[in-house]
This record gives sequence, C-alpha cells and structure tokens, in this order.
Amino acid sequence: MAAEPFDDKFRQLDELLPTPGAIRTASGAPGHAYWQQRADYSIRATLDEPNRAIQAAETVTYHNNSPDTLSYLWLQLDQNLFTPGSDNRMTSTVPSRDSWAKARGEQDGVRFETMRSMMESRTFQGGFNITSVKGPDGRPLHFVINKTMMRIDMPQPLKPGAKFVFSVDWNYKINDAKSLGGRSGYERFDDADKNDLFEIAQWFPRMAAYYDVYGWQHKQFLGSGEFTLEFGDYDVSLTVPADHIVASTGALQNPDAVLTATQRDRLRQARTSTKPVVIVTQAEAEAAEKSRSTATKTWHFKAKNVRDFAFATSRKFIWDAQGYKKDGTDTMAMSYYPKEGNPLWEKFSTQAIIHTIEQYNKYSLDYPYPTAISVNGPVGGMEYPMISFNGPRPTKDKKTGEITYSKQAKYGLIGVIIHEVGHNYFPMIVNSDERQWTWMDEGLNSFVQYLAEQAWEENYPQSRGEPRAIVDYMRSKNQVPIMTNSESVLQFGYNAYAKPTTALIILRETVLGRELFDFAFREYAQRWKFKRPTPSDFFRTMEDASGTDLDWFWRGWFYTTDSVDVSVDGITEYGVSSKNPEIEKAWKKAQHDAEPVSLTDQRNKGTLARRVDTHPELKDFYNDHDDFTVTNKDRNKYNETMETLEPWEKALLAQGKHLYLVDFSNLGGLVTPLVLEIELKSGKKYIERIPAEVWRYNSKKATKLIVTDEPMVGLTQDPYWETADTDVSNNSWPRKITPSRVELFKSERGTNDLMKDFKTPLKTKDSKDKADKPKED
Repeated sequence: MAAEPFDDKFRQLDELLPTPGAIRTASGAPGHAYWQQRADYSIRATLDEPNRAIQAAETVTYHNNSPDTLSYLWLQLDQNLFTPGSDNRMTSTVPSRDSWAKARGEQDGVRFETMRSMMESRTFQGGFNITSVKGPDGRPLHFVINKTMMRIDMPQPLKPGAKFVFSVDWNYKINDAKSLGGRSGYERFDDADKNDLFEIAQWFPRMAAYYDVYGWQHKQFLGSGEFTLEFGDYDVSLTVPADHIVASTGALQNPDAVLTATQRDRLRQARTSTKPVVIVTQAEAEAAEKSRSTATKTWHFKAKNVRDFAFATSRKFIWDAQGYKKDGTDTMAMSYYPKEGNPLWEKFSTQAIIHTIEQYNKYSLDYPYPTAISVNGPVGGMEYPMISFNGPRPTKDKKTGEITYSKQAKYGLIGVIIHEVGHNYFPMIVNSDERQWTWMDEGLNSFVQYLAEQAWEENYPQSRGEPRAIVDYMRSKNQVPIMTNSESVLQFGYNAYAKPTTALIILRETVLGRELFDFAFREYAQRWKFKRPTPSDFFRTMEDASGTDLDWFWRGWFYTTDSVDVSVDGITEYGVSSKNPEIEKAWKKAQHDAEPVSLTDQRNKGTLARRVDTHPELKDFYNDHDDFTVTNKDRNKYNETMETLEPWEKALLAQGKHLYLVDFSNLGGLVTPLVLEIELKSGKKYIERIPAEVWRYNSKKATKLIVTDEPMVGLTQDPYWETADTDVSNNSWPRKITPSRVELFKSERGTNDLMKDFKTPLKTKDSKDKADKPKED
C-alpha cells in the first residue's frame, strides 16, 4: 500500500508569494527602486439641491513616475454602478431558492427595503454623464467608457518622469441612499420641512492605480471590492445653498466667506478645548431647517497627499469640534449630525474620533491630516480621507415623542466611528489595493479597532475579534480563504473583517507575544505609509521585524479554510524508577491492588469455603509472601547498582518526577500552538505553552512529554479559548461534561380557527386612536 503523502504545513510560502526584488524587497520593505504614480486634482462642483444632482468639472495632472511609457490612461467611473444595466445589478443573485421562496421567518424572507431597492434600481437613471474630455491645449481627447472604467487615449505616449494635464466635465443624479443603497447618496427627512442631507463620494472621475504588481488596476467595480487610488493634492470648490454647512476632506480655505463671526470664534475655542465645542448649535440648525435659501456659497478646500475626496452638506447639520495635538498629530476632530442624532451624537461622536486617533497612533503611525470628521447620515459606515459617514441614531417614540437609544445603538455608534475613522490609517495612508484584497484594509483596521475598543472601557461589548466569537464560522462549509479576490468572497463580514482580526489577535497574544507583534505591526505601518503594500509585503514585514518564521501561520489562516480543532486523545503516566526494590515493589503492589476486583472474587467472598482455611497445615512460605516481596537478592543488586552511579545520576533518580506522554490529534487541519493547563494533585494549576512547530514532523498527530513534580489529575488544551478551537469538548483529560439546557413548550391548540378569525372585530383607525388615547383620572 502506498504511503500517505506528507502534508508539510511548515513549507515556505515561496511558491505562493511573488519573487522579491529592487521594488519590493524580501524583507517586506519598499526597495530602492520603489515607485508609484501621482494624480493632482482641481475640481469645481455645484450641488443642484432641488434636482439632487451634481454638476462639475475637474483638471487632473497625472505624474508618470513609473519606468514605463503609457499610451493611455484609465479612470474609475464608480457612479456607473447605478446605471440600470450595470454589472452590479445584472450579476446580483439571491442566496438560495429556499430562502427566497420558502421563507420561515423575517430572517429568511425578502425585506421591504430589499424589494424596494431591486425595483428602484431598475429605473433610476444613475451614472456619470461625461460631457467633455480635453487635453492641455483644450482639444477633445478620445475616450472610451467600459462600464465603471474610462480609457483616455493621449495624443502622445507619456514617457517616464513626464506629466499629462487633462480636464473632464460631467454631471450625475445623486442616488437615494436609503432606497438604492451605496456608499454615498442623499437622505430625505420626513419632517415638516422635508430637508435633505447629502453624503457625496465617488463623485468625480478618479485615476485608476497603475503599479508594479498589476499594471492598471481596472477591475470592474461590482460593489464589494472598494477602491484603489493614487495619492495627490486636491483643490476643490463646492457651491451649495447658502444655508448649508459643509463637512469635507481637506482644510477650509475661506472661512470668512462661508462662516459667521460667531462660528469662527467657536472654532478658535475648540482648537485648545479639552471637550467638544458646539460650532453650530441644535437651535441654530433647527432654525435653518425652516427656510430654504435661494442664494449660494462656495466652500473652498485644499487637501495635501490624499488618495480621495468626499464631502457632506445640509442645512440640518449641528457641528461640534475639539482640537487634538500630540507628537506628530495636530488635528481638529469634528462631528456633523442632524438633530435626529441627539443626544447620542453630541455625547459620543467627537470623543470617539479623538480616542481612535490616540489608539491608532500608538499601534501604527501619527495621524498626519488637519481634520478628522464623523458625519451622521444615510450611509451606515464608510470612510474617506479625513471624513467618514456613520449611521446609528437614537429612536423616537411615535406616541410619546420620548427619545432613547439602545445599548446596540450606543456601542454601534462608538464602534463604527472607531472603525471608519481608523480607515484613515488603513487604507487611506497605508494604501493597499482594496479592489483586489478587502482584508488588507478591513481586516487590519478591524484588528486595531478591537484594540481601541478594549481601551474604551472594560467589558466593551465587541462583536468581532475574540477567537471564541468566530468558531461557528470556522466550522462552516460555505467559506473561501481570506486570500480571495474581494468580489468573490463568501460570508463577506466574517471573511474580510472577523477572520483576519481573529488571526492577528492570535498572532499577537498566542504566537508572538505583544512586544514582538506590536513592534512588527508598527514597522509595517511606518514602512508603507503613503505607499501601496501587497499581502506579501505585510507577511514578509511581520516576519522580518519579529524575527519569526510565520509561513505556517499565513498559509493556514490566510490561504486555507482549515480550522483549529485539537483533540487530547490519551495520556499515559510514567514514573522514573528509583531502582530501590523497597520503593518499586511497593509501587507495583499498589498498582495491582488498584485494579478492579473480578466479579468471581466478589461473589466468592464470604460464601466460598476454602481448604487452606480449614486445613491451615497446608499453608507455607508462599502464603505469606507474594511477587511483591523484597528479597535480599533485590537489595544486593540495588546496592551494587548504586555504587556504579555518578553523583548526578543518583540525584536524578532521587527527584521522583512524574512523566506523562500526551497524544494530540489535529482534527481541524490548522496547526496551532498548544496551550496546556496542567492540574496537579495538590490543586495547583499552571500553563505550559508549546509552539506550533510541535506539528512540524506530523501535522495530524503529536505526542508530547509532560514532566511534573507531583501526580497530574487533569489537563486542558486551550483553557482560555484563545486559539478559536471549534470543538472544546475534546480538549480535556479527563473529558468534561458539556452543560446545556432544553426548553419545554406548552402545546397550543386551536390556533388555526377560521371561524374565530372571521368573527374577530375589524380594527379601524378610529378604534385604534380610541384605544391609544390615555384614560383620564
């Protein structure tokens, strides 16, 4: 029979990772030949509020820093996702026929919101309307639109080191974010004044990335794989209704033209305040809601070295701010929200921004930008340089008008702000290719978010991160490796967010330890800030800076769907023989006496008459001695043996150690360190940590020698649930009973009574109002 092939979980990743070189080195750092492109933008845009549309023009200066000559340029037209025949609309599928047609409850069925989105997306005439593309001389340039991408053909090839200036004019209809979804859009409020709130992103034709690994990254935008962009400087003028307040990427250049003297004074106070200062109060925002200005104002912003630009605008905005300055960070944390966000937003938003910057600075890099903004609007959570859109709000009771917020809303708001503001670091500064690898920004960011939430308060109710929280996903069948393209990921939240987070927590806490991990992770952020890393750069940097071969870890956690499931199969105890017959034969007798008495002997006892009892003269030497009797020959042999031993050999025999051979099975396939809690007879417990290399000779079976000073009475693998073991029922010796509960339900009869249902009085609006009316005292 052929031998089973050897599955080497510790083989190097050389066959999977690209060959290093002068651009990206074997250490994971950018090489001396590293290059990246640059695109600077000058944009003028006008918001047409009544028609919910954008009219804009841009001038782009594209810098070819590559060693290649380019004959054309690619731009991203992400708004084309909203065209009725877009790939996003045409390729969308339902989870399964059963969940669609045979729903057993709300969780399985189709929601009203989902059906509305499907219907409206068929008729909404979204997408960019490109009206002009011109070169530096003002002459039209030939361009071709391919769904969410546009190619511009240059009149002359663009040589290395050269730059090309061109302009684009366009307009588009803004999507209703509540009904059509998306990462931007408007929200219509059903209050008496029918105001809108606009969160505007992916709103201008943006340069696609061109880099050494992929060339042009022009993979179509299908909705999941986000954005791969170049850094540049932005000069943006936004014309909006005069009564609007604008939150934006960049620094405001003309506060005297768009802010009142009072607002400017409040901003100056906020710069050095130790708590948020309200720039536009709720009363001022509510007054602005009641009328609509027919005039306009132009807000002028500049942003340096950013990869994107977004803004939000509304007359409904309350605005508060607080300065933060430490080490290399000097910024203004600011929040913009409608009255519907209070009291939740005024209490937590700006505080959460500052907390995020404090914590992320500690683990990665100093926040470099002049502002950090959180906006409440229709988008539940989305990030852009210096600005993020975040969704949670309190609820207002329709009957009493009382405003409250749930625990989920509170921590949901804090968590989403930490997450979205944290995206300034990953990928807005550490500029990974989101279109290709979602986990490189979502996973790494969710990991640092976990650390930041730990520092918010004790027992923070986290939804992802802890290894124990991912075991159901890890044992599921419908999954793909983390190293899967963004548009092909299954169970998106678990795959791109939760699993990488858990993997890095295990790497930090269980594999490397905090000191080694934190140094290596910060080194990665420092090496690749304002550059574009790939997965191999992250993997190699973490190994290089920690001084640890982690190929087994990346292979198992990122390239497979294996899970951790270690079984403690058996334990055998071995004592070290003292060679002293007095001790050894007594030990053997104790083992013999501990064996169960045979059933025959049990039943014979006291009932069977034995001859030697009635004839004692039949007893002799062997009735008084057994195989465990110590003889003089035994003693002489022991003394002779001891005379031949060196002092250190005699000391070793006298130690009296207890030896245990423990058999482990790797049932899940994912190799992992062993974390053993050993319990001794005295009640003492201690932890022994065994590196994952214990599996290097056989990835399925391992036997480990455990040496103790006293008898061991219990052993548990992964006692703190730190390795995401998917079946803890096989982790202990002796096995532990698994507690659970069974629910009892009373039988229901007569629930399908058509006659009774037919005779039930019909509720009308008058009867409902009467029932809701409070009784008078």
